[in-house]
Amino acid sequence: MSEPLVHIVDDDPAMRDSVAFLLGAEGIASRTYESAHALLARRGQLESGCIVTDIRMPEMNGLEMVQELKRTAVPHPVIVLTGHADVSLAVQAMKAGVVDFLEKPFDDEALLAAVRHALARGDGDAGRQKERAEVAARAAQLTPRERAVFEAIAAGDSNKAAAIRLGISPRTVEIYRANVMTKMQANSLSDLVRMALQLEA
Repeated sequence: MSEPLVHIVDDDPAMRDSVAFLLGAEGIASRTYESAHALLARRGQLESGCIVTDIRMPEMNGLEMVQELKRTAVPHPVIVLTGHADVSLAVQAMKAGVVDFLEKPFDDEALLAAVRHALARGDGDAGRQKERAEVAARAAQLTPRERAVFEAIAAGDSNKAAAIRLGISPRTVEIYRANVMTKMQANSLSDLVRMALQLEA
């Protein structure tokens, strides 16, 4: 059984190299690809592991690549890297099966944690069912207004868009959002989105 490999897909050479360097410093092997097409060309012989991809790339973006991987039954967990303006695109990607997304500029430790989580993802359904039950129990503690903010944010709304949708001020949304993060024990927006998708499943 060969050691798992992280497949890094990004059209920016500096970003590819920095992610590969970061992983290498932690003893995690990687391979880089300059485009989605370059990775898809090897899909038949991809080493086991996970995929880290930028969401915005020319020709084929990260979301389209994820959909193509899913269509052709490539089992690798995918982490997407996204700019702040692309959160709704990242939410779509998670609905398409992405396991995590990180907003740029991301913290090195956050990326390493996401990669380790993706590489350890083969732990079977029992753990996932237990996790879903825990998430449902946390969600049951939300007030109706907190639940509405949770659903709006997890759907990709900004604080401003959620405020307009719910008829409250952006500042009020921020307060509810902080409460939701605490009650749901979420460390990041991607945690919240993942929990919302678990509840929908």
